[in-house]
Amino acid sequence: MTAAIAQVEPLTLTRALRGPFDYRLGQEMQASVGVGSLLLVPFGRQELMGVVVGLSECSEVPDAKLLAPHRAIALQVPAELVELARWLAREYCSTPARALSLMLPPGTNTQSARPRVRLMAELTPAGLALLRAPAQGQDGDRRLPGVLTRAAAGETPLSARQLRLLAGLVDGPVVAGDMPGGPAALRRLATRGLVRVEGRELGRRPVHKAVGSRSREPLPLTADQQAALQALSEALAAPQGRQILLHGVTGSGKTELYLRAAAEALARGRGVIVLVPEIALTPQMVGRFAERLGDTVAVLHSRLSLGERYDEWRRLRAGDARVCVGPRSAVFAPVSDLGLIVVDEEHESSYKHEGDPRYDARAVAAERARSAGALLLLGTATPRAETYHTATRVRLPQRVNGGPLPEVRVLDMRGLAPGLHPQTMHALANVRHAHEKAIVLLNRRGWSAFLTCRECGRVWGCPNCDVALVLHRGAEHMSCHHCGHRQAVPERCNCGSASLARHGMGTERLEGDLKEVLGGDGFPIFRLDGDVAFSGATDGDQRASAISVLQSFERAPAGVLLGTQMVAKGHDFPGVTLGVVLDADATLAFPDFRAEERTFALIAQLAGRVGRGGNGNVLVQTLAPEARAIRYGARHDSDGFLAGEIERRRLLSYPPFSHLIRVTCSARAGAQAGAAASNLGARVRADSNDASTSVLGPAVLFRLRGLHRRALLIKTQDRTGTVARLRDAVAAAASAREHSGVNFSVDVDPH
Repeated sequence: MTAAIAQVEPLTLTRALRGPFDYRLGQEMQASVGVGSLLLVPFGRQELMGVVVGLSECSEVPDAKLLAPHRAIALQVPAELVELARWLAREYCSTPARALSLMLPPGTNTQSARPRVRLMAELTPAGLALLRAPAQGQDGDRRLPGVLTRAAAGETPLSARQLRLLAGLVDGPVVAGDMPGGPAALRRLATRGLVRVEGRELGRRPVHKAVGSRSREPLPLTADQQAALQALSEALAAPQGRQILLHGVTGSGKTELYLRAAAEALARGRGVIVLVPEIALTPQMVGRFAERLGDTVAVLHSRLSLGERYDEWRRLRAGDARVCVGPRSAVFAPVSDLGLIVVDEEHESSYKHEGDPRYDARAVAAERARSAGALLLLGTATPRAETYHTATRVRLPQRVNGGPLPEVRVLDMRGLAPGLHPQTMHALANVRHAHEKAIVLLNRRGWSAFLTCRECGRVWGCPNCDVALVLHRGAEHMSCHHCGHRQAVPERCNCGSASLARHGMGTERLEGDLKEVLGGDGFPIFRLDGDVAFSGATDGDQRASAISVLQSFERAPAGVLLGTQMVAKGHDFPGVTLGVVLDADATLAFPDFRAEERTFALIAQLAGRVGRGGNGNVLVQTLAPEARAIRYGARHDSDGFLAGEIERRRLLSYPPFSHLIRVTCSARAGAQAGAAASNLGARVRADSNDASTSVLGPAVLFRLRGLHRRALLIKTQDRTGTVARLRDAVAAAASAREHSGVNFSVDVDPH
């Protein structure tokens, strides 16, 4: 009889490698190995981890020539995630191995990917009875004094120390190593039948700290929410998967509908995944779900320790947790029998992964929902044009408190010095005087954008990237926001001049200005940007995280929250009466067809944080007051903006009316990158027999991390065929000897 064959994808980053490869399973493995099993297999002269993607009774290779796996790893990826990985590799022009690596349990093949087992001690019934037995003349409820009196009177064979050990176990099991005398002393008691000592697994559960937490009890629904919930309930009951866009203004109660939809999915015996756009926002959403749904909620994100992530993954895999909340990588959570996937703030670009495969978590969620017959619920106040054009819409046009959206005033900065408009300063002063709160958004961190010499004109740039270094005054350094290079701020130029000029303003400098003008007397200035988000320094030596900054701002009776776009994402602070957007037109200058969409969303989202507890105002400073995105943003008119945006994209054949694919070739030498891009472009043009497919480039991109880059941009209406042909072309180029020093990066539907 032919031995069973495992088809294994070795987990290697080599793009030119084409698997899967057949391995012969011995009798001892045939019963335990299935699709999704992790095996250590011989591969050439090395041992690699691989994932079983298929099983067969025969192979094209004779059995005698097939190698056997070295051993199996006691972890298994769900079969549906193996299939998802294969889809991911096809859709995003990647390799199965790279896609499968996203599905693995956290910390696979590390010490963290093991249960945490501790030696635990607890009382036996005999030990508990001994403690409860009253001593002569003692009250039985006073257990420890009673047994100690008995010990002193010689009524037991146990010493006072041993009785104290027993008393330390009255409230429940204790880690043996934490007890006086340790395991040895407890084992002596165990021999008398008074204590039980055994190894037990201790779960590593992350602490869920909520910002703006709400009651466990469901809030009463508005008429709009009730109508929306009815639509969601009907979709959850449908046997086939559906997509619904929950298009609600900020403060309209979308989160409450997420919670109710999740509770209904659980009641139907189905699992839930909830995606949030930022790790910084995860505790807020986790807190609300945990308060409502309890221990069935798990969290997965990269800021947890590997051990915590591993244990949460196992809870989900075992079905002990049925709801997973987290950022984009949580879309791969091992939740079985999915009934609902929620994508909160679906417009956010952070759902696009920057590594290979460059997946879009929204598209992955749509595929998981399709294959599972689940509801995909996309929520936002500012939908992307693609979602608005294709998904079924459910509207929430009013805030739950019935209050109006804040008035937005556009302040023309043309002819004025950079910084705060006089009306902005006046409005902030009024907030301080009234002891209220404000949020100020400046989408540029650091102190100054760049440093120049007034004498020779030198601009201090990054040695690894073709960009200027940003000044960070608090840390007394200049840094590159692309590669992380740092160097001290110079006192003079190489030309000998000490006349150095600092240009532009970032959040760090604005923080200093606001503290000087507004700070003190119970009116704090809080900063939230990439420099302080997770471990950055604030005043003095205090270390702050995004969650602690948000909690501090929420608890403060008054103050200003200043930061980059992080301050506009999903927060609910009822006391904010003023919002300010500085340099609102800065994103319009980006060479990106989504630039107007992003500018509109930034204004609308920041405005949404204002006036939730009553009236509020928003000021938008700009050099382009007549820009379409700014005008519509000031009117809170997402329908009007999107109607024009969709028509513009239709005329230019941009998504959703086509697909874009960007291929980047990078190498140490510019000529090498250019040759690879030119050759690849020529092959793609030759392979494309579709008039709707065009190839632009190669174009020169700025040097990044020491690598010269050249890019091709492909526009097509035949996504599947173009990606398949491109995957073959890139694999051939990557394996060609003349391109051995070139890295190829493929980004399908770039953001």
